[in-house]
Amino acid sequence: MHDRATSRRDLLRACLAAPLQAAALQNKSRVVIARDARLRASGSSVDSARLLKMLDRAMQSFYDCDSPVQAWKRIVKPGEVVGLKVNCLAGRGISTSVAFVEALCERLQQAGVPAKNIVIWDRLNRDLESAGYRVASHPDRIRCIGNDTLGYEDELAVYGSAGSLLSTTLTRVCDAVLNLPVLKDHGIAGVTMALKNMFGAIHNPNKYHVNVGDPYVADVYMLPPIRQKVRLHICDAITAQYEGGPSYMPQWSWPYNGLIVARDPVALDYTGWQIIEQQRSEKGMKALKELRREPAYIGTAADAQHRLGTNDPRRIERVEV
Repeated sequence: MHDRATSRRDLLRACLAAPLQAAALQNKSRVVIARDARLRASGSSVDSARLLKMLDRAMQSFYDCDSPVQAWKRIVKPGEVVGLKVNCLAGRGISTSVAFVEALCERLQQAGVPAKNIVIWDRLNRDLESAGYRVASHPDRIRCIGNDTLGYEDELAVYGSAGSLLSTTLTRVCDAVLNLPVLKDHGIAGVTMALKNMFGAIHNPNKYHVNVGDPYVADVYMLPPIRQKVRLHICDAITAQYEGGPSYMPQWSWPYNGLIVARDPVALDYTGWQIIEQQRSEKGMKALKELRREPAYIGTAADAQHRLGTNDPRRIERVEV
């Protein structure tokens, strides 16, 4: 009788715990990592067909959809102008891949976003060109422009330690933004991914690298047009870099052959940081903390003042597909 009663109690506990566990899982920030070891099967160049399939797999897994088009329709509404914030500072070596952006644009158009409502943008036209993009501003086609094309707002946007002029491409052109950073090390700020990629939306990022970018990276992301318009983060981890960034250093780069998708920029950055630390460890390099460039701004972005996401691994649902 005792054993039977104990079994009933255990069953009751399990039944009561199941909804709580499900709720806890729902409250987690999902980070989906899609990889393809054969992405470069033909050599150093990326297989565009495999890249498109990898993007589809990532999006379907993230949104739990049967088709990639269905996933994209959950992100943008009809008639919205979608900005693709790329990172082109390092040229062709380790910038947001043109092939990746082309695949993304293809799916957006299939989901009902006309070419004229897609804007690829970054800080400078010359950065875009150095990364292999063709600058274009025709209003009836996909536009590709640096902030030097349309300029910045006249009044400062201020939050905490940040006071900056925001890109008018962000404030006046884009209704929604897809943030497309690169998985890489940063010699001053530790790492540069989702949060720091929005430094490309302000006129004075050079002022915000002191103290390993803390709290400046988090404060910049708090500026309302950034926080309100960025819908999704897809980190280009096709080629990643674990030392020497933000410039391209081929001796410290490796073919991760992946994409990392998240709505939570803090969870994405934490996950990417751990990937970089693991690679550094495998190469016999010191952890960023030992070098005094641990990206503390990731924790700041998660604190009670910012609430931009979570850096607690217990609250991050990491899914690899």
